[in-house]
Amino acid sequence: MAGSPTAAGTVVLACRDLPSGGLARLLEPFGLELREVPEGAPIPGSYWGAPEAGIRGAILFVRPDTPVHSALHEACHLICADAARRRTIDTDAGGTDLEEDGVCYFQIVLAAYLPGAGASRLMADMDSWGYSFRLGSTRAWFERDAGDARAWLVDHGLLTPEGEPTWRARA
Repeated sequence: MAGSPTAAGTVVLACRDLPSGGLARLLEPFGLELREVPEGAPIPGSYWGAPEAGIRGAILFVRPDTPVHSALHEACHLICADAARRRTIDTDAGGTDLEEDGVCYFQIVLAAYLPGAGASRLMADMDSWGYSFRLGSTRAWFERDAGDARAWLVDHGLLTPEGEPTWRARA
């Protein structure tokens, strides 16, 4: 596994580490398109700059070295944005703080359905990359402090009450 190094020198799962086509298949039911750009090329729509994923409209841009957590996070911004805002997104998804929490929660949920990833690995990578939550870790937040994020996702038709994806983007 080649991974993608963090500032602290740890390695997180990168898009190149996933089985071919897995990420595109995961995003397809949501009406999202995955566009891969070559290693070393600029990533269109990247808010933080390469190797972080980029977004424009319903398109997610990644490179082989893009961290999977970044790809899922930006994809979830597109999924969680309402249809009108999604059409105009370019680089910055906008949205509320609660929507941002929903994005973080949903990326963990979707990781469980992404071959080669998984929720546990994604949460560890989020911690390594520097995501910060009140309880000190992504797992602690997800398991004990994210009820509002989960409720937001259910209220907007993205998760079932049982916590399963509905496999459609926000209307």
